[in-house]
Parts: sequence; structure tokens; C-alpha cells
Amino acid sequence: MIKNYIKIAWRNLIKNKAHSFINILGLSVGLACSLLIMLWIQNELAMDNFHKNGKQLYYVIERSYYDHKAHGQYNTPGMLADELKKDIPEIEYASNLAFDNSNTFQVGDKIIKLQGNSAGADYFKMFSFPLLQGDAKSVLSTPKSIAISRKMAGQFFGSPEAAMGKTIRYENQKDFIVTGVFEDIPNTSTEKFDFMLNWYNFLDENAWCKQWGNNGPECFFMLRPDANPAAVQKKLTHFLDNLNKEQKKGVFTVELDMQKFGEGYLHGNFTDGKIDGGRIEYVRLFGIVAIFILLIACINFMNLTTARSVKRAREIGVRKVVGALRGSLIKQFIGESLMLTTVAVLISLLLVILLLPLFNSVTMKQIALPFAQSEFWLKLVVITLVTGVIAGSYPALFLSSFSPIKVLKGTLKLNWGVVMFRKGLVIFQFVLSIVLILGTIVISRQINYIQSKNLGFDRENLVFIPIDGELPKKFDVFKTEAMKMPGIQNVSRMGDRPMNIQNGTSGVDWIGKDPNLNIQFTQASIGYDFMRTMKLKMAAGRDYNKDFATDSTGYILNEAALKRIGYKDPIGKPLTFWGKKGTIIGIVKDFHYTSLHDPIKPLVIRLDEKADWGTILIRTEAGKTKQALAGLETLCRQLNPNFNFNYSFSDEEYQKLYQNEQIIGKLSNAFAFLAIFISCLGLLGLAMFTAEQRFKEIGIRKVLGASVASLFTLLSGEFIILVIISLIIASPLAWYGMNKWLQNFAYHAPIEWWMFVLSAIIALLITLITVSFQSVKAALINPVKSLRSE
Repeated sequence: MIKNYIKIAWRNLIKNKAHSFINILGLSVGLACSLLIMLWIQNELAMDNFHKNGKQLYYVIERSYYDHKAHGQYNTPGMLADELKKDIPEIEYASNLAFDNSNTFQVGDKIIKLQGNSAGADYFKMFSFPLLQGDAKSVLSTPKSIAISRKMAGQFFGSPEAAMGKTIRYENQKDFIVTGVFEDIPNTSTEKFDFMLNWYNFLDENAWCKQWGNNGPECFFMLRPDANPAAVQKKLTHFLDNLNKEQKKGVFTVELDMQKFGEGYLHGNFTDGKIDGGRIEYVRLFGIVAIFILLIACINFMNLTTARSVKRAREIGVRKVVGALRGSLIKQFIGESLMLTTVAVLISLLLVILLLPLFNSVTMKQIALPFAQSEFWLKLVVITLVTGVIAGSYPALFLSSFSPIKVLKGTLKLNWGVVMFRKGLVIFQFVLSIVLILGTIVISRQINYIQSKNLGFDRENLVFIPIDGELPKKFDVFKTEAMKMPGIQNVSRMGDRPMNIQNGTSGVDWIGKDPNLNIQFTQASIGYDFMRTMKLKMAAGRDYNKDFATDSTGYILNEAALKRIGYKDPIGKPLTFWGKKGTIIGIVKDFHYTSLHDPIKPLVIRLDEKADWGTILIRTEAGKTKQALAGLETLCRQLNPNFNFNYSFSDEEYQKLYQNEQIIGKLSNAFAFLAIFISCLGLLGLAMFTAEQRFKEIGIRKVLGASVASLFTLLSGEFIILVIISLIIASPLAWYGMNKWLQNFAYHAPIEWWMFVLSAIIALLITLITVSFQSVKAALINPVKSLRSE
């Protein structure tokens, strides 16, 4: 019996080649898209969830109440981990973590800049970063300890074994002893580092981190197996009450909270001080997109199969007359659907293999098809069965319901309900496609808005050089020599990067300040000529100038800070920053110093030419950047010979702030195109069948004088109406979804009427192009042939 079903299915497949090709192609593309999205979602869900002790690992969250609002963050005091471990018995291990970013190491003549962090002695006891050499209990036990990755060990010493106990020079200032070598960090870890330094070394270099009122590092802890997380959370709430002396009841208070470590990657956004979404929104979004695309492919199958039902009506009638039960017919049609789906799954796997390198480059991941995992094959079987059953269920029920008497008499007609259901499927299919088109337009518009937004400074031809090695001591010489070089307009310095100033403080006082009000200001340290180098505009006052000796106690505010302080004529008015009294010498016009996700906050700028950290800012002349960089490299090698020359461009740093949005934009474009492509395959199949069904009618109309244009309108009009209905339904759905997405940005492009018009034009053009070939072909056919046909 099964063998007979397979034979019948194969004959139908071969007999209706065009129909079969469209069905298999649509399902293959839909399944390939869904598989790619599934692999991406699996990778996202796996991030930070490989640690053996994952169920007991937690982030510490700090929630601050000030300025009549609650604010949440992962940044915590630098002494927190030791205190938690000492005072809360349920906590077995705890560690702070500070990201040191790039640091220069030297062994002999080999100098390499690598990424790394500083962490407490418990770090490798908590997290599953396997040690190839060394003991997790002692690897970070002394301030001179350093643990390095397999890659770093190979670069400097040849192997992990050879690295143990060796000395490595850090920033040409300190020597560390290699006490451990860990396996290279896996791709499913959000923490990427090539080395780990002892925490107390970090504290020695950053005295501010020893003050309970300052935040910066992250803090993690691991509960004992028998600990009650709810009880620990209760103890955490007011843990800082007796430690942070800066708290003032009713003005500024701080609470602690906890979050499972494995949830931080996907749930990292805060609203009113509490965790509220994050990347999980994109996971959900693309999960829905995967289902949408698969549904569109399944709808194609249903539509095309039911549309061609008349072609198989006689076969079904004969089989019923000779005794075939409805159940056996349903099994046969479901079997045919599963057969087609299996072929489509095999083709989709081939497509995924071909597309995966491109997909990885777009998503910036290293995803591979897990052929060795039985779970993957089980999911693939489930997808095949579910897709095959969904795609074949309605056609099976529909075809098996035909009355043999009507079929054999030739009086079978598709009733109104069947026709409307088929049209409803087309509408549903295009609603999903149009929602994707509109979403793509809005996302693309927002990305373009971000890229073209006036930030308040010119990010073109702006180069960043990290201040390391001897450059802090020789900055004046560097600046003098650099200004003599061709292609360089201005040179300045800053404690941060201009697009990522995150240092917050409440240590700002002024005349008339409400003692019951606590306002958080962002603060930045800069050098001379900063405003000129950045091409910032002054709203009042002036920039720092060497001719004014008092500028060391002068402050520049942005407009947002002035608004909060409330001075009417601010220039010369007193301002105290971190207890240092001074005056306001200038007001700079508001500029964006963080991403457009955040509003511009109050900013206090202070002069600091002597800091031993930060960034050198170089403004080059347009078209002469390459020449300027060559000169700067030579100068850096002369002044800073033990450090490699490194630089980055302002516009590249800016783009990094929106990597997620750029990835989402590219994926949206691709999936919207594929959804439309699959929908068009369905339209093409229906257009072919409609033309075939109305073959004689077209011939009669031509004999009676109908023009090609009128016949084209007749055959295409039905599909145009369906698409217009789809547009009416899809537009409010798309508006709601995209308006919600745009709320993630403090600054965003509006959703405008022309986006809906453009979506309508795109959908209608695609529909016309898809059905026009078949419609024109039918309209041009010789009426004699159509009237002679059986």
C-alpha cells in the first residue's frame, strides 16, 4: 500500500512539473530561512549558558534612586565582591570584573596589544573557562599573577606548558608572572579576553574604585548549592546602607539586586531601574519572522494544491467508487505533502550550507551546522513532519471530501467557501510580506537617520590614538611635532572617546542648588584645543586657553547641564566639582556623546592635560588622512618605541554603537525579500492555473473583440484586489510594531505616510510583474487553439 502511495505521489510530481517546482522551491527557500534563523536563535540563547555552575551564578545589579527616578546598571563599587562574600554566608564565591580593554605586552623583542580584564581570585572557580595550566584556586592569588589564553601563550612562548612561570612585561611598566593558561574563550561567551590580571593590581592603579560612592566594575557571585536565592535577594536590597556614606534618605539611595548570569546577555535593558527586555526582543522578532516565512511557504502549498484540485477530481472519484475510504485518501495526500517537504528540506540544507558563510559575516557570528548533534536531526525531523502536515492538511481534507457522483458526471465546482478560503490564504500571505516590507523600510530609515544625524560635532577626518606608554609624559612634544606635519589641522586629548562618555557623578554644587535634589552629571576631562579639534560650537563663553592661568579651575557645561543648574548668565558664575571650587568659563552647544538610544544628559567638562590615560584626538585635512597617519606612525615610534602604533577612526567607532541595528537591518532586508519571493511563487502558480482554467473563456472573449489590455486587466485584477486588501490589514499592524521598536531610541526618524505609499507601490508592482507574464501569454494566445482544446 505504502509503495503504491509513493508511486502515485511520484507520478503526480513528474506529471505537474511546473506546479511541483514552484511548491518545492517555495518550501525550500522558506525552510532555509527558518533554519538560518533557528541556528541564530540557538546561538543567542546559548550565550553565557555553557558554565557548569550557571544555575548558581548571578550578576549584581545596582538600582539608584535620584532626581525622582530609579536608574539601573551593572556597574558596582570596586570593593563589593569581598564584602558580599564576607557578610552573606549563602555566597560561596564572588568576584569583581573590570574591563581593561587593550593593553601592550612584551616578551623579548615581541610586542603585542591584546584585550584583557582584571578579576578577583574566585573568578576561575566560578566560571567554566578551563585552565590548561595552573590551578583555579591559586591562579589569581597575588597582585603579580596573570592568567593568559592559549593563543597568547602561543604568541609569546610557543605553548601553554612553556608559558608557566615566565615573566611578561605589561605596558612597559610592570612585570607579571604567568600563573595559569586558560583555553581560548568560546564564541558563546560575551566576555572576550586574552589575559586576566589580579583584582588588587587593578585597585592599586585605580584608587577611585576603593570608594563606595564610585561605580565602574561589574560584580558576580556564586551561591552555595543549598542557598535560597530569594533570601539572598532580600539581604542584597539594603546591603550598601552602611557602606555608601553618600546616600541621603529622600535624595539619593542605592539598592542592590541580582540577575541570573545566563540571562544578562538577552535581558540587559533597564526601565525605571528594573530589567526590561534587551536582545531578547530581537530573538522573539526573528522567531516570529521564521514562523511567518514558513507559513507563507506552507500557504503556497495549500493554495496551489487546492487550486489544482479539479485536475485530480476524476482520480479521486474513481478511487472512491472502487472502495477507497476517505481516511486512506487523507493519508495518501499527507504522504505526498511529506514527500515534497522531505525533498524541500534536503534542498534547504544545501542552501543553508551555501549561505552560512555570508550569514555569519552579516551577523558577526561563527555558527556551524551541528550535524554531529542528534538533537539537530531530531528538530529537523520535527520541522519536516510539522511543515508537511500543516502544508498538506487542508488539501488532504478538501480533496478527500469530493463527491464521486459529481466528479464522474463532470459537474464538480469549487464552492464559494473554498474560493474565499483560498483568497484568504493569499491575503494572509501578503499581509505578512507587507508587514516585513514596511518593517524593512522603517529600520532602513532609522539606520540612515543614525548615520546622517548631526551629532553636534564633525566625525569625519577625526582619528583616535590611545594614550599609552611614554605618550602621557611626552604629549606636549607629540602635539607640537604633530602640528608641524602636513595633513593635520588640530590635536587635542580626552579622557574618553567622544562618542562613549559614561562617567557619572553627583559631585557638582552651585549657588542655589536644592539640598534635597540629587542630579547625576556626566563628566569628561579634556586638553587644550578640544572644541576646535572636535568642531564643537560654543553657545556662550570660550574654550580653555593657555593664556588664562585660572582655567585649571574653570568648567565648561553643555546646554543640558546649564538647564538643570538654572543660571541665567552662567559665564563667571561659581561651580564646585568634586569639592574643587571654580567658575564656568563656557557653555558648549549640546552634542551627542553616547548613542542615540539615550537622551543628551548634563555634562561637565574639565581641563586635565596631565592625565596618564585617555585618547589623543587628531583632526586631519580632507583627503590627506593617509599622509597624516604615516607621519603620526613615525612620530609615535620615535616617542613611544616599546608600543605598537594603533589608531581608529571616529566614524568607525560611531558605527560600532549601532552594530545590532545594522545587523537587524541587513537581516530584515534579506528576509523581507525572500518572503516576497516565496509569495510571488504562489502568485505565479495561481496565475498559471487561473489562465489554464479560463482558457476557453479567453478564446471566446478574443473572438468577440476583447483587446489584450482588457484580458490582462481581467486576469490580473483579482490579484490586485487581494493585495490592496492585504495592504489595508498590514499597515496598522506594521505601524504598531515599528513604532514600538523606535521607542528604543531617544532620537529617531518618524514613521511617515510615504512609507505606506512606497510599500503599496512595491507590493502592487511585484504582483503585476509576477502575474503579467502569464496573463499576457494567455491574452496573446490564438483563440482557435483555445476553442479547439478539450
